[in-house]
Amino acid sequence: MYERFYKNISDFIFVKDEPLPADVIFVPGNGYPHMAEAAADLWKQGYGKWILPSGRYTVTLGHFVGVQKKEEIYSGDYETEWEFLMDVLQKNGVPKERILREDRATFTYENAIRSKEVLEKQGIGLKRGIICCNSVHARRCKMYYELVFPETEFLIYPVIADEITKENWYLNKKGIDAVLGEMERCGAQFEHILKEMQGI
Repeated sequence: MYERFYKNISDFIFVKDEPLPADVIFVPGNGYPHMAEAAADLWKQGYGKWILPSGRYTVTLGHFVGVQKKEEIYSGDYETEWEFLMDVLQKNGVPKERILREDRATFTYENAIRSKEVLEKQGIGLKRGIICCNSVHARRCKMYYELVFPETEFLIYPVIADEITKENWYLNKKGIDAVLGEMERCGAQFEHILKEMQGI
């Protein structure tokens, strides 16, 4: 009965692209290692010249949330999301000199803004970027990075880090809260950004 309703929401939130060679692989800040592990794999396959993990900590907590999975592998005393993601990347074979630094952002839109500042300061051009993000956050990441980098093609490389998928999100409270919460944030946060852009 509600299949079309589920599908419309799923198609909007769970964006997925096939990877193509890019200038930079982006990893928005988070406490899961899966996205940085995926970025490292893409880098080793030659899909990007640079990797740019971004994040200080989530603005709602005011501190790094901590490692959410694989704590036995990634057990450092991380003060920022960037420090954590940097460690994950290095432990997965990415040399330090290929990893850029952005450790000030505290929310997704700011990840994009601060990342652009880093690339401009380093003089790195960006025609195409790959974003490695949690599959649930795919639409919001794509929306914000495209807004900040209007001349850049962005490809989304989603990673399932919390068992929430396009096929199962509507079957349990955790998935429903996560996906519909993303729907709300995509609307509410973009409302403020759009009004600010229009001077309203």
